[in-house]
Amino acid sequence: MKQIVAFLMLALLVSCSSEEEKEDTKPVKEEVLVEVKNGVYYEWYPGKKQLKYKGAQTKDKKRDGIWTFYSENGDELSVTAYEKGMREGFTVVKYPTGVVHYRGEYHNDQMVGVWTTFDPKGKVESEKDWGHPAE
Repeated sequence: MKQIVAFLMLALLVSCSSEEEKEDTKPVKEEVLVEVKNGVYYEWYPGKKQLKYKGAQTKDKKRDGIWTFYSENGDELSVTAYEKGMREGFTVVKYPTGVVHYRGEYHNDQMVGVWTTFDPKGKVESEKDWGHPAE
């Protein structure tokens, strides 16, 4: 009788452990981190608790309008203007602390005008004039 009880307990233990193994082998549902709603692109960090990118798109999926990039903490790290997939207008890129790292303007995806770079404390490090394109 003791042997039968021991056998049943062993069989139960083996069956429980194989059930746990089966659960571990189930395919993990892949997380969807990109959505497009009403022409606005949203990309999330894994876990989908924090937005990574946000910006408008044309119908053919080119960036159009203001695009913002966020850190995993939710801090705004950059803002860039686009027109039909090309950088067009002002851009600002920040350090993780929120201090501006550099800023400038684009025209037809080319740097134009004066670009300013700052150190992590906000002091101007350099300025460079990229000129203005012939229209």
